[in-house]
Amino acid sequence: MKVRLLALAVPFAFAAQLTPLAHADENLLGYVAGTETLPQGASEIYLIMTHRWDKGEGNYPAGSADYSAYDYQFEYERGITHRLTGTLELKGQSIDTSGLVIDGYMPGAESYGFKLSGVEGKLKYNFLSMAKDDIGLSTTFSLQQNWLDPHSGKDKDTTKFELGLQLQKLFLDDQLSLMANTGFEGTYAKRDPLDAATQASADAAIQAITGDPAATFEWPTEPEMEIEFNLGLGASYRFAPNWNIGLETEYQTEFETEVGQERWTWFAGPSIHYGSKQWWATLTWFEQLAGGKEQYIGQTDDDLHLIEKTKHELRLKLGYNF
Repeated sequence: MKVRLLALAVPFAFAAQLTPLAHADENLLGYVAGTETLPQGASEIYLIMTHRWDKGEGNYPAGSADYSAYDYQFEYERGITHRLTGTLELKGQSIDTSGLVIDGYMPGAESYGFKLSGVEGKLKYNFLSMAKDDIGLSTTFSLQQNWLDPHSGKDKDTTKFELGLQLQKLFLDDQLSLMANTGFEGTYAKRDPLDAATQASADAAIQAITGDPAATFEWPTEPEMEIEFNLGLGASYRFAPNWNIGLETEYQTEFETEVGQERWTWFAGPSIHYGSKQWWATLTWFEQLAGGKEQYIGQTDDDLHLIEKTKHELRLKLGYNF
């Protein structure tokens, strides 16, 4: 754990050495977004790294589970007008998992380093600006195409669109910022079939887990359609020049075509942010406090959802304005 925190904190510490002066569209929190957009003609690049780990003790008889995945987002953001910002994003991921087989989701062990996993385009429009109005109000629309599954690491063609709404209000002479987000996401996805060796290994694992010698591992290849709703709340307080501490929370629930509500999760955690003249950095710890609906066979944490989520997340966001 100390090594993981140190590795993610090094770029954060480097950013803190720069000349302090805040600029528009800093991400004060890791998951809950503010309302400001870039000025017309301004540009910004982002690097966002998220570490997701721990899906419980696992269920495969050969040993305990190990699940660790990293998500990478490389973004270029441009102020099209003073109210409209456009973003292009390149996605990547890496994964290392063993000791866990989830019927229909994870056929077994998978391990690889960085791979490109998707692309995304986003527009953000600001209706009310905190610089001119009493409250900030914005909306976002994004469209993305992914070709790797973030849970199993296997090939999976996924098309998503997301529509979001952001609110933000300043208090205490602008030292305290309160934010609220809500939105929904529509997903159309289709998996590639498993190769014969992976299918046979997954079948053997399910038979060992269930004790049923006739059991087979299900890996649906028919198109899936899902809708996800989310609600996020956050607060960020400037406790020193250019330094903010924050607290944020997010609730998500997903509905799938055939099963209705498939899952829900509630995460929360602290953030720390530093903003300079051209750079800013935000580090967030996100912990799953509760979750429900689908669980995998042998899951011991019955108050969490660990099929598509993990117990812990750590996110580092770096931005450079030019």
